[in-house]
Amino acid sequence: MASSGPPLQTISTGFVAAIVGFFSSFPILLQGLTSVGATAEQAASGLLFAALAMGLAGIFLSLWKKMPISVAWSTPGVALLAITPATSGGFNEAVFGFLIAGALTVLAGLWRPLGRLITLIPGPLAQAMLAGVLISLCLVPFQAMADAPAIALPVVLTWFVVSLINRLYAVPAAVVAALGVVGWATGFDIAWPDHVLTQPVLIAPRIGIEAVLSIAIPLFIVTMATQNIPGIAVLRSYGYRPEPGPLLTTVGTASVASAVFGSAATCLAAITAAICANEDSHPDPKLRYWSSVSTGVFYCLFGLFAAVITAIASAAPELLLGTLAGVALIGVFTSSATAALSDTDHREAAAVTFLTTASGMALFGLSAPVWGLVLGGGVHVLKTRLRRV
Repeated sequence: MASSGPPLQTISTGFVAAIVGFFSSFPILLQGLTSVGATAEQAASGLLFAALAMGLAGIFLSLWKKMPISVAWSTPGVALLAITPATSGGFNEAVFGFLIAGALTVLAGLWRPLGRLITLIPGPLAQAMLAGVLISLCLVPFQAMADAPAIALPVVLTWFVVSLINRLYAVPAAVVAALGVVGWATGFDIAWPDHVLTQPVLIAPRIGIEAVLSIAIPLFIVTMATQNIPGIAVLRSYGYRPEPGPLLTTVGTASVASAVFGSAATCLAAITAAICANEDSHPDPKLRYWSSVSTGVFYCLFGLFAAVITAIASAAPELLLGTLAGVALIGVFTSSATAALSDTDHREAAAVTFLTTASGMALFGLSAPVWGLVLGGGVHVLKTRLRRV
C-alpha cells in the first residue's frame, strides 16, 4: 500500500541529517563568505539563502525523482573561499563569481561534454587540491591550543571525545561547546539582531575577471569534483540510478538564484545522502526519499534563524570560529589526503597539486588551487607519456 505521508522514521532520519549537514559546516560557510568581503548582514543573508537553496532543491528533487537525493551547500567550496583573499571589487565581485560557478553547473547538466571534462581530472589530483585547500584551516585548532588554550581546548576536546563515541555527532557537540565558550567569554552580552528571522540582503553583482579566475572556476571545479560527482556515486551505491543532468541543472539553478543574496554554491550531498539512503533511513528503499524531503524542511527552518547564528559567531572570541571550522574539516581532510596519496601511479602528481595549493601562491590572476591542478596535471601527463615510451 502506498504511503500517504512521510513515515516517522524518515522524519527523525531527516532531522539527524539536517543537524549534521547544517551545524557541522556553518562556521566554515560564514568564514568563507567573510573572507571574500561579506559584512555580518550579508553573511547572515548568505547563510539563510544557502540553507533555503539546499532545502528547497532537496525537497524538489526528492519528490520529483522519488529518491533520497540530498542537497548541501558546498563545504569544500566555502573552505576554498576561506583561504581566498577578497577581490578588488569586494563581495559584490565575489557574488559575480558565485553566479558564474552556478551557471557552469547548469551548463554541465545541460551539456554533457562539460560534465565529462570534469571527470577527466584524475580523482587523486582533485582530492589533493581539496586537501591543499583544507590543510591551513585544519591547522588552526592546534595553533589556537597554544595561543588561546581556554578558547580552543573545550572545543577540540569535546570534538575528540564525542568522535570516539559517534563521529556523526562530534562536530555538532563541538558547536555546543563553542556556544559555552561564547557564553563564558561574553556573559551572552551579544548584539542580537533587530529581527529574530533573518532579513534578506540583495547584493548587486560586480563584473570582474578576477572573480572568474580566483573564485568561479576553482569553486566550480572543487564542487563538481568533490561534491556533485561523489553525491551521484553515493546514490548509485545504494541502488538508485538518477540521470545526472537534471540533478546538476537543479542545483546549479539553485546556486544562481541564491547567489545574489550571498550564497556561494549549492550542490549534491554525499555524507547526508548516505544517511538518508541507507537501510536505517527506512526498510523500504522506495520510502527513503522522505528522509531527504524532511532534511530539506529542517534546513529551511534552520536558515530562517541565520541572523541569530551569525550574531553569536560575531561575538565569539578570536580563534574560536577558526577552531570550530578546523575540527569540522579534519574528517574531510583525512579522507581527501588519503585518496590523493594512496594511488602510487598518481602520487607525485598529487603531491605537486597538494603542495602548490597549500602554498597559497597566486600568479597571473589564477589562485593556488587552479595552479595546483595545472602543475599537478602537467606532472601526470608527462609521467604518463614517459611510461608509454
